[in-house]
Amino acid sequence: MLLTILVFAVILVLTMMIVVLLMRQQNKQQDLQTLKILQDTLHQGFQETRLQVKEALTDYSTDVGKRVDHLTQTTDLHLKEINQKVEKRLAEGFEKTNETFSDVIKRLALIDAAQKKITELSSNVVNLQEILTDKRSRGAFGEVQLSALIRNVMPEAHFSLQHTLSNGKRADCILFLPEPTGNIVIDAKFPLENFKILIDSNSSTAEKKDAEQQFKIDIRKHIQDIAEKYIIAGETADGAVMFIPAEAVFAEIHARYFDLVEIAHRAKVWIVSPTTMMAILTTARAVLKDAATRQQLHIIQKHLHLLANDFGRFQKRMDKLAQHIEKAHSDVAEVHTSAKKISQRFGQIEKVELENGMPLLDNERPVVSASLPLS
Repeated sequence: MLLTILVFAVILVLTMMIVVLLMRQQNKQQDLQTLKILQDTLHQGFQETRLQVKEALTDYSTDVGKRVDHLTQTTDLHLKEINQKVEKRLAEGFEKTNETFSDVIKRLALIDAAQKKITELSSNVVNLQEILTDKRSRGAFGEVQLSALIRNVMPEAHFSLQHTLSNGKRADCILFLPEPTGNIVIDAKFPLENFKILIDSNSSTAEKKDAEQQFKIDIRKHIQDIAEKYIIAGETADGAVMFIPAEAVFAEIHARYFDLVEIAHRAKVWIVSPTTMMAILTTARAVLKDAATRQQLHIIQKHLHLLANDFGRFQKRMDKLAQHIEKAHSDVAEVHTSAKKISQRFGQIEKVELENGMPLLDNERPVVSASLPLS
């Protein structure tokens, strides 16, 4: 293009010189010959210039075509690379997503298993199988009656009959309960002999009075023995249970002997009958069930926490995947913009027009001016 401009400049200078010569030498015959020579020279120069411009344009068009081909190949290669990277990242993202969902399914399965354990624990509660008969006629068989009550209510793993404590004393029964309740000892060896005399219609008044005094002494001593033998710090609860195998005896004590009840309260010995014992055992069973439920809920809470962490990692991976997709979309948009600009350049090159520069002899118009965008 610089060569074309220089040629046009030379032609313009020569033209101006001719005009000057024509103006100065119009009336001189000898200058006509010179003018004709100059015209022939200019004509020949125009022909050569036209050929040079044509060759330059051809070379430029060829070079531009090669550059466009190279740019097209490079663009296609970059697009393929971007496509491969996007596919790879998408595949990795979907693979991680599948792993996360697999972990979620495993966690849900563990939660279902924990729920089943809770259901099994609830179904393991043994229903009462024996209906209590008249308490007064059952006599002094506290241990047998206590054993029947406990076996019908409590799970085997949470009680022990004839359990030996650390002090060497053997308890009729001990209930293994979780903290803060602790292990509770139950004594069933209640003295009923003097009470039988009290309720015997054949006994005299003196015998009944002596039996009443001895009955109070026996109960007071029995309360003291239970407190000393079966309340051990760090091993048992801070109280023990005195089981009375007859409802009538329990009612008589609470109706007539308030002092014995007060002594038992101060010694932290709980006096119970078969009916109240059933209430205590039911409460103990509820405590065990609640403790087991809390333990299972702790497991469920742990797995729910792990599940929340899995969902958190899943969200982060989805965010990263979205960023990669957005970046790939931005790269494709930029490549598309570059392709549109290249297409516009091609259109402008194809629309290059040759314009007439100045009149020539023999009706030829060889002068051209290229209007090409410089941007």
